[in-house]
Amino acid sequence: MNISMIAALGRNNEIGKGNDLVFHFHNDMKFFRETTTGGTVVMGRKTFESLPKVLPKRRNIVISTNKNLEIEGAEVCSSIEEAIRLFENDEKVFIIGGGRIYSEFLPYADKLYLTEVEAECKDADTFFPPFDKSEWSRELIAEHNEDGIDYKHILYTKNC
Repeated sequence: MNISMIAALGRNNEIGKGNDLVFHFHNDMKFFRETTTGGTVVMGRKTFESLPKVLPKRRNIVISTNKNLEIEGAEVCSSIEEAIRLFENDEKVFIIGGGRIYSEFLPYADKLYLTEVEAECKDADTFFPPFDKSEWSRELIAEHNEDGIDYKHILYTKNC
């Protein structure tokens, strides 16, 4: 089992505001779709609610404290331990948010697919957890500029 995290973050690790992404770039959305398609995506309930629907061509797992929550097209569980049991036999697993879910899964992550944006959002309310970059190998995947903002797709792989 390989657990990856995928997120777009600003200079201060900001990822969200008002239950929406801080950054919306066409090439980043395409990167997210191409990277996660065919795999399992794991998210918190608020992240799921920010989506227009379950993500197609992916197994969707939603973590919620509401044990009665049912979502058509998704599996619902109440803890990260339960989520891990659900996806333990899946080859490609992507943690897609939100902030608390990223924090809880970071110790389990093998790879981080991060879009590092050369901009900041001063009133963001959700952040990617800090991590020690010396414990990870860094690989540049691509560089882009949209709307005058530079960003890079970076793959961090945990050192053994």
